[in-house]
Amino acid sequence: MDDLEQAIVISFETGAVDSALKSQAVTYCQQIKETPSICSICIEKLWFSKLVQVQFWCLQTLQDVLRVKYGSMSLDEQSYVRKSVFSMACLEVIDNENAGRVVEGPPFVKNKLAQVLATLIYYEYPLIWSSVFLDFMLHLCKGAVVIDMFCRVLNALDDELISLDYPRTPEEISVAARVKDAMRQQCVPQIARAWYDIVSMYKNSDPDLSATVLDCMRRFVSWIDIGLVANDAFVPLLFELILSDGLSEQVRGAAAGCVLAMVSKRMDPQSKLPLLQTLQISRVFGLVSGDVDSDLVSKVSALLTGYAVEVLECHKRLNSEDTKAVSMDLLNEVLPSVFYVMQKCEVDSTFSIVQFLLGYVSTLKGLPALKEKQLLHITQILEVIRIQICYDPMYRNNLNSLDKTGLEEEDRMSEFRKDLFVLLRTVGRVAPEVTQHFIRNSLANAVESSSESNVEEVEAALSLLYSFGESMTEEAMKTGSGCLSELIPMLLTTQFPGHSHRLVALVYLENITRYMKFIQENSQYIPNVLGAFLDDRGLHHQNFYVSRRAGYLFMRVVKLLKSKLVPFIDKILQNLQDTLSQLTTMNFASRELTGTEDGSHIFEAIGIIIGLEDVPAEKQSDYLSLLLTPLCQQIEAGLVQAKVASSEDFPVKIANIQFAIVAINALSKGFNERLVTASRPGIGLMFKQTLDVLLRVLIEFPKVEPLRSKVTSFIHRMVDTLGSAVFPYLPKALEQLLADSEPKEMVGFMVLLNQLICKFNSALHDILEEVYPVVAVRIFNVIPRDGLPSRPGAVTEEMRELIELQRMLYTFLHVIATHDLSSVFLTPKSRAYLDPMMQLVLNTSCNHKDITVRKACVQIFIKLIKDWCAEPYSEEKVPGFQNFVIEAFATNCCLYSVLDKSFNFSDANTHALFGEIITAQKVMYEKFGNTFLMHLMSKSFPSAHIPQDLAEQYCQKLQGNDIRSLKSYYQSLIENLRLQQNGSHVFR
Repeated sequence: MDDLEQAIVISFETGAVDSALKSQAVTYCQQIKETPSICSICIEKLWFSKLVQVQFWCLQTLQDVLRVKYGSMSLDEQSYVRKSVFSMACLEVIDNENAGRVVEGPPFVKNKLAQVLATLIYYEYPLIWSSVFLDFMLHLCKGAVVIDMFCRVLNALDDELISLDYPRTPEEISVAARVKDAMRQQCVPQIARAWYDIVSMYKNSDPDLSATVLDCMRRFVSWIDIGLVANDAFVPLLFELILSDGLSEQVRGAAAGCVLAMVSKRMDPQSKLPLLQTLQISRVFGLVSGDVDSDLVSKVSALLTGYAVEVLECHKRLNSEDTKAVSMDLLNEVLPSVFYVMQKCEVDSTFSIVQFLLGYVSTLKGLPALKEKQLLHITQILEVIRIQICYDPMYRNNLNSLDKTGLEEEDRMSEFRKDLFVLLRTVGRVAPEVTQHFIRNSLANAVESSSESNVEEVEAALSLLYSFGESMTEEAMKTGSGCLSELIPMLLTTQFPGHSHRLVALVYLENITRYMKFIQENSQYIPNVLGAFLDDRGLHHQNFYVSRRAGYLFMRVVKLLKSKLVPFIDKILQNLQDTLSQLTTMNFASRELTGTEDGSHIFEAIGIIIGLEDVPAEKQSDYLSLLLTPLCQQIEAGLVQAKVASSEDFPVKIANIQFAIVAINALSKGFNERLVTASRPGIGLMFKQTLDVLLRVLIEFPKVEPLRSKVTSFIHRMVDTLGSAVFPYLPKALEQLLADSEPKEMVGFMVLLNQLICKFNSALHDILEEVYPVVAVRIFNVIPRDGLPSRPGAVTEEMRELIELQRMLYTFLHVIATHDLSSVFLTPKSRAYLDPMMQLVLNTSCNHKDITVRKACVQIFIKLIKDWCAEPYSEEKVPGFQNFVIEAFATNCCLYSVLDKSFNFSDANTHALFGEIITAQKVMYEKFGNTFLMHLMSKSFPSAHIPQDLAEQYCQKLQGNDIRSLKSYYQSLIENLRLQQNGSHVFR
């Protein structure tokens, strides 16, 4: 070995070679690459070196040089490289016994040689090297080595240039078109003939070579004349290969790939359909029943599915009755095998089962009636869906415990099933009776298997039923159309195997909930429904996830059945006694489940049932006491324990108090205001006593946010439930909630005040008179008069809370103003905050980025003007307010802010704001009369450079009664004024 060969070998070394030595070797190789004579060096090494590392390095270097420097190479150098690599590929060995033969090297060296030739073809064919393919074919008689090399060159050309499976540059697309056009005119027929001769000759003696040639041919079918391969010579040969048991699977599979390429070739459907007919594809149907893991079965499966897709496409695109009949016959012929492939075999990744089946089902939609064969196909499609949606048994334990693997598999399957369920519902609309019978049989088969090993089958059958219900009309569900009247009773009265598994239990309960419309109409099944939820299939299920979900679904069922459950109350409470006891004593701090899974829905369900007026008053009182008493005791005990709890135990005690409050809140949702205050005040008294207990939580732990928010939620609830009877409790409650409130807590506090104002209106005046000054001082201490930036650059959590507080303040002020409570702003205690409030509202009405907030602020001004300003020339109710409105609001908000280009008239929200601004101006004229008009004419309009005549026209419009005309004129005025300010329009 010379120095270069040594350096190349070291640079390729991956073992224990000194890193410094390897780096030195790589550097040396790179230096050699830069020498002007690098092509000669590489060619010489390729002729004489037998080291595969050297051969590969030289070929790679040649390819790099051609790609980067071809245009700057001399004609002699180009010719030298061309002749040399072509001679190597065609086995033209020089007369030297020590010469190396690159074409007899390992595959990676031969592939690299093929890529070098493909690169030369890229630059030189057909203008410089027009005979490359014809010259190459003259050497094919040398046997397998050259034939193999020829195929590798064609494959490299496909990979590097022609195939559209890879992204191509515009230049590459242009070169590919040039190469293909030249090959079509010059040599493709000869190449096709060579393929046929070689395969015919070597199919038995050298199956690997035959497979290589067939794979090469498959690549070219998409762009050559179809008649060169789809003819009386080639097609029989290909099917002979596919059907020959004695041949290797590799050759048979490669032949199937060629037929698939013919089938998939883009063609006019008028031409494609006869081709598909002549193939007589039924000859290969039996092959898919072989070993599903074999390469041949995989290739034939891909052929059949590809064939079916093309037949279906022809059926869609052809319009004549004859061609449609032919395509449907072909489709009917192949579909049973396609269904078998879908159920038993590994489907090719390029084939979409759902897309194909949806396409087929869509062809059946317009038919007046389905034939027997089509109904059979529908059943087979449903079987495909059932098999596809089955979980893999290997994940059974993971899915039951819902560990990380189980959660990932459930998420994956949930996504995977979406399209399949769309297909199911589509099939259900085309053939509802067949679909229902299939689901019934699937359920029956699942039930017949008493083995727990049938979990996946049972879950799939129940999932089919659940998904099918999504597309049913309410009327069909109520009447139990088709065999639904048989399916639902079967669902309710059957003990399904695998019910202990989380997946089966969940989908079973979801099904009952989905088909409740049927049960509402058939109340004889209510005991079955209750049994499913109250026994070990639901709330008493051994799996925690199931029992919690059952609580939520039970609540939904109760909401639908309501009064029909009154006769079963004792049974329900008796069955839930242990569950309720467990919920009120368990350590909820250790639970991660929240929302619909936290157990509180059981209390909501019970509250809905016992809160009905159909329940006798005495029993209702007993039931409520039975539930409220232990919950209140839990809170009282928790308060005592939390006071002395260690830092580790404190969160646990707080969490248990929190759950008890949530449970009480949920329980109360079943009781309405009329029941607890008018017809059964004793119930109202119990809730008042409960409210007393919960207010103690605020006193004991005012700064524990979770408790504070839950108590606030309960007060919200009591406002709706107790109505005005809640008034005596409000001062104490509001005082506690207001004490030491942070901005985030103030937001919640104002939400509560908004509810109270909307509920009680002016009746809340006295309470609001005391509370508003405290709210105002808190807020104006942290929010400046000109407001916070509505879109700050970097928003901290603290700033985000302040922005939310400011936004809620606008809502709060708006609610006060629009509920006839604006006098609250004028009380002695509140008077000090009037100016900062007005400045904030003014600034916001002009500048806030949120148009809906600006609109609310304009509406506040409108209401205050109406409340505080008498008719023209009357004494002012609020001294200085009129001047403020005319000079600040009318000018800055109603004129300047509208003139700003950011005020977009084409935006719906902005247009609504503009309407409020027009209303404000109208109200100002009604209240201030000529004073307002004079200010507009003498100050506002001149400052905006509005011509006198246009200003006068606007004032005339303002004095009229046509507000739509006023709005249209003012918009036109503003838009023209903007143009004038740009210097591109002059008023006339």
